[in-house]
Amino acid sequence: MAKDKKLVPIKYANRDFASIKRDLEEYARIYYPDTLKDFSQAGFGSLMLDTVAYIGDMLSFYLDYNVNESFMATALEYDNVLKHAEALGYKTPGANAAFGQVAMYVLIPSVGDGLGPDLNYMPIVRRGSVFSSDAGTSYVLLEDVDFANTNNEVVVARVDETTGLPTRYAVKAYGTIMSGQLDRVTLRVGDFERFLRIEVPLDNITEIVDVFDEEGHSYFQVDHLSQNIVYTAIPNTSSDKQDAPNILKARSVPRRFTVEREGGRTFMRFGYGSDSEITRNPIVHPSNLILKRDGRNYENLQNFDPSKILNTDKFGIAPTNTTLTVIVRRNFNDTVNAGIGVVNKVSNAIYRFSQDADSSIKKNIVKTSLEVINEEPIVGDVDIPDSFELKVRAKGHFASQNRAVTKQDYTSLVYNMPSRFGAIKRCNITHDNDSFKRNLNLYVVSQNSEGQLVKTNGTIKNNLKTWMTQYKMINDTIDILDGKVVNFGIDFVAVSDLGLNKYDVFNRIVRRMREFFETPYEMGEPIIITRLYDIINDTVGVVDVVSIKIKNINGGSYSNVVFNTDHHISPDGRYINTPEDCIMELKFPLKDIRGTVR
Repeated sequence: MAKDKKLVPIKYANRDFASIKRDLEEYARIYYPDTLKDFSQAGFGSLMLDTVAYIGDMLSFYLDYNVNESFMATALEYDNVLKHAEALGYKTPGANAAFGQVAMYVLIPSVGDGLGPDLNYMPIVRRGSVFSSDAGTSYVLLEDVDFANTNNEVVVARVDETTGLPTRYAVKAYGTIMSGQLDRVTLRVGDFERFLRIEVPLDNITEIVDVFDEEGHSYFQVDHLSQNIVYTAIPNTSSDKQDAPNILKARSVPRRFTVEREGGRTFMRFGYGSDSEITRNPIVHPSNLILKRDGRNYENLQNFDPSKILNTDKFGIAPTNTTLTVIVRRNFNDTVNAGIGVVNKVSNAIYRFSQDADSSIKKNIVKTSLEVINEEPIVGDVDIPDSFELKVRAKGHFASQNRAVTKQDYTSLVYNMPSRFGAIKRCNITHDNDSFKRNLNLYVVSQNSEGQLVKTNGTIKNNLKTWMTQYKMINDTIDILDGKVVNFGIDFVAVSDLGLNKYDVFNRIVRRMREFFETPYEMGEPIIITRLYDIINDTVGVVDVVSIKIKNINGGSYSNVVFNTDHHISPDGRYINTPEDCIMELKFPLKDIRGTVR
């Protein structure tokens, strides 16, 4: 008599290939003893069981994988981590930009008597002028540079050999530059679509600079579509323009968009409404949102209908049947950081002279004399954060809620500064023990073109201070200081297996150590010596580790910070304590990791 198969217990926890096959074989032996008798590896029954177990194992794997990818903590794929981060409000940065200053020199003809430069030929080098480095990286001037400014340095450059009177004066001024070049692309938009999403078909986009349609309407980038106000800078023409060159003005923007990034692709997301739905009152009155739930002429419970918010321009409008012109800034080089003196070429300078400058010869003399050079490094471009670092930043951003209260809030906001203002590689914030007030010390470091840690230049520090002002507590004061980069080297002694080539073992140890130090330390993070012991001990061919010595390296191509590792090692010798204003760096792994294999 056939057994009752309804009573078969199903082992849901057995989901790997071997367990599934074993359960299937047991099931077949019990309920199909006359049908399947041959369970040998070469038999047909084994083939069927292997096939079903294989499919079950694959389904189980992908089920687990998809579930893991559905949560921030367990997601592995970078694109999925980005999506989780965006769901927490974290803005995915584009290609980072490098910031800095350049010194600009021009030769100005002297006045008739030679006693001073002719102010009529003092040019204004316009915003948008392009300079370049020896490697061909382009840098754009962000603000007009007026050589007639009284703060500029003026020296005699040439004199008349006969009279000894000056004929040319050299004028030095400074301008702020940012890496990248401007590109333009046109996009055709068809019929109306709510929350229209358009891809910008260009790569290496740092930022979207400007968007306008064929009717001349401008579209403004916002953090979220419900944001209907942006702040613009208007040139100040009053008497106090020296103290305040621009006036900050709030502007209502019904035409707006957000930027979404997926991998290396960039998208623009527009609003819900259309041109015909723009209302004069962008804010819905609460009385218009109350749901009518009964037939009474009074209300005892106010229920709001959120969908009615969409009947206004609160979420902006989407373009319809037009052509959008999109101007973007792009970086094409692997790194856009530059060392001192690297940015030294004038690619395309835009000039403006006084109306009284009527001599084209003198103008050409001034134009051809323009020279530029960066007196400090151009930094800001950093490596794209990996999945783990991205998770930490996204969680920190969500916890900060766009205000800086805790130490983690400040750190998160530093890393979230828009890339067009520069980038910080590592930072740490501490309370100033010498101050009785709520004064905070923010230590920062940047990254150079070789991926090594360097001091952050003044331009990025100023941008960072402005950025933090809008989030910090009203009674907090912040000093932005340079973090100390402590370069170190490693000396080790290990014992290898007698049957192996000790040089091969040495190379394997160095390779694993280099991989471990690829991710820079956090500021104030200690060096765990026991972790280094584990790395060497886990290397194939290593029998034992005799010793590991950490030593400071300074001077020359290294930082000048002197750090006595013996004074900072823990009593048990397990780790080296790092001060909060310092960051440890293995600068040249190929020569800073030394050792002996016995």
